[in-house]
Amino acid sequence: MGGVGRGGREAVASSLESPTKLDRVKVPPREGRWVLNLYPDAAEAGGCFQSAARRSGAGSWSEPEPDPGRSANEAVRRARGQVRRYCAANHTNRLADLTYAGAGCHEPAQLRLDLGEFFKRLRSALGRPFPYVWVPEWHKTEHGLHAHFAVNRFIPRAQIVEAWGRGFVWIHFHGDLPVGSGALEEARLNGRYLAKYMGKDLGHGSDPGLHRYEVAQGFQPRAVRVVGSSFEDVLAQASAIMGREPELVWDSWRDASWTRPHAVWASWAA
Repeated sequence: MGGVGRGGREAVASSLESPTKLDRVKVPPREGRWVLNLYPDAAEAGGCFQSAARRSGAGSWSEPEPDPGRSANEAVRRARGQVRRYCAANHTNRLADLTYAGAGCHEPAQLRLDLGEFFKRLRSALGRPFPYVWVPEWHKTEHGLHAHFAVNRFIPRAQIVEAWGRGFVWIHFHGDLPVGSGALEEARLNGRYLAKYMGKDLGHGSDPGLHRYEVAQGFQPRAVRVVGSSFEDVLAQASAIMGREPELVWDSWRDASWTRPHAVWASWAA
């Protein structure tokens, strides 16, 4: 992307004291625009300032050539965000691990085949499709691979064990959330838990080209694109759609290590 321009960090200098009280500094269209992707079902949004310094021949917005050294990290960052939003939007607040008996599994492709069969059996047992997300992880020992998954409903442990049929099942319980936390906060916690296992090499670098996660099709959170002339403009538009002010706002201006265009992330309470 291009530089931050006058619509970048200067536009929100006063927001450092209170991220919800932002300057009303608008960016002339010739200099750039703010673009925010809002996911209402996940109750979060993220976006950045896009400089108009570089345009394609057709006049559409374009970005500089990607830096090969950052591509892997960027792919991981995007995947983590997608998993987090999927969990939140679908309230996947039930979390479990699947492990193998015996010598374990050391073939990433085999793990995916086994998990595909596992979720097929669960769908058949429940009688209808349901949202789920899973991520693989390599054991620190020589036992090979196991998987973490989240769903949005209670499924008896015995039913999970029967559908898996290859080893052991571990059920996670939320013990580190305030009393009364709802499904959205529980699902967000699951999303963060799953995201931390999504390293750029999937552990050991032995499964290149394979997806870092899998989800049930048909349950992707919808996105609403918000375009505006200022930091405050896009957040105000998003808040109007959500019907309330965001509970949390992250501003890249506060991050000294941030080298990309000025960015914002926000989330709303349930």
